[in-house]
Amino acid sequence: MSKSEVVELPVLDPATVVPCCPPITAGELSQDDAERMALMFKALSDPIRLRLFSRVASHPGGEACVCDIQDVGVSQPTVSHHLKKLREAGLLTSERRGTWVYYQVAPSVVAAMAAMLDLRS
Repeated sequence: MSKSEVVELPVLDPATVVPCCPPITAGELSQDDAERMALMFKALSDPIRLRLFSRVASHPGGEACVCDIQDVGVSQPTVSHHLKKLREAGLLTSERRGTWVYYQVAPSVVAAMAAMLDLRS
């Protein structure tokens, strides 16, 4: 796969998506759940990635063209690197349309992360 090739992740119906992990208070996390959540939180622990994720999440219509979100104070190749890390962590999905790539927050990912950290369970 070339560096410019975009891998599309499947878009799931939010009604059928279940949280990735049980709430933290439900019991000890399994090794797999801990690794999956660590990957998500690690991806968001970088300020540039957090800004990019926020720009996609808050963009009108629920999706953002890379051309609309790339002004975060780093070069375009660095933006692409950070967006790739967010996709690999399962936080964003992407779709190429002509020369541009459009990003969306993966279905229910924010709700799943919030549910995992919910102390009321």
